[in-house]
Amino acid sequence: MSQNIVFPAPLKEGDTIAILSPAGIVKPEHVKYAIPVLEEQGWKVRVMPHTLGRWGNYSGTPAERLADLEDAFLDPEVRAILCSRGGYGVVHLMDALNRLPIENDPKWVIGYSDISALHALMSTKGIASIHASMTSHIRKGADDIDNKVLFEILRGQAPAFTFEGHQYNRLGQCSGKIIGGNVAVIAELINTPYDIIEDDTILFIEDVSEPIYKIERIMYQLRLSGVLPRLRGLVVGQFTEYRGDSNYRDMETMIYDMVKPYSYPVAFNVPIGHVSHNIPVIESAQATLKVTDANQAHLIFWPMPTPESK
Repeated sequence: MSQNIVFPAPLKEGDTIAILSPAGIVKPEHVKYAIPVLEEQGWKVRVMPHTLGRWGNYSGTPAERLADLEDAFLDPEVRAILCSRGGYGVVHLMDALNRLPIENDPKWVIGYSDISALHALMSTKGIASIHASMTSHIRKGADDIDNKVLFEILRGQAPAFTFEGHQYNRLGQCSGKIIGGNVAVIAELINTPYDIIEDDTILFIEDVSEPIYKIERIMYQLRLSGVLPRLRGLVVGQFTEYRGDSNYRDMETMIYDMVKPYSYPVAFNVPIGHVSHNIPVIESAQATLKVTDANQAHLIFWPMPTPESK
């Protein structure tokens, strides 16, 4: 995990984006209406054969979903892979994907939720990827603020974000590699070849439909394993569709208590996760987190190296 990170080449006009479903079943209309949004940017779109399929709870058998990913990763014309949606299932494919020579031709992978497992794979391969919205959001159009930022990243432009403050924010500034995603997914990968939760990084976390005690258990796992004490910073995204319990009224209060012993900056209520405003995050990139004002926090990505600058 200490290797230099490679950034896929910026997309040019005429480049191809492959849409596929590595996990759950997608509503066909999400894909249908996302396609013209991408084509308006000057990109070609290829919908992989099993994208709209159905096999139990999944878009296809493991072999079918793997075939779509393998074809997209190994086709030199495909320059970015857009996951249509999340939903459990990527873990079925990890070992087979790990055997592919993905690092020989790095390309952007886009998605969130269960796609966090695919981001973990890319990180272990030393390749940056984009934790961002998928087809149901892209269909909103090019004027949507999150879509605009995603398209800018694909063209090679690093973003900078400013967020409203939160009562639990801890002031400070740090820089380092930013990693994370759906915390239940990445926690399940701890002590596997796809474990991306490292010391001395900026960690971002989010989740949906998980009880507070389960996220607390994950946070304790990170504390007891020595990761949580040695982070450079923490970005707390959105935790949605859960109920408070007799110990904590909300997830943020529990996380606030978990990080009290540490001195690094912490930004709460950042728009990352299963919400309508879900900012794109470049996984494995260098970034600076600034929580220097009671009313604001900032996440600034460093310029992405181009092939010419390497």
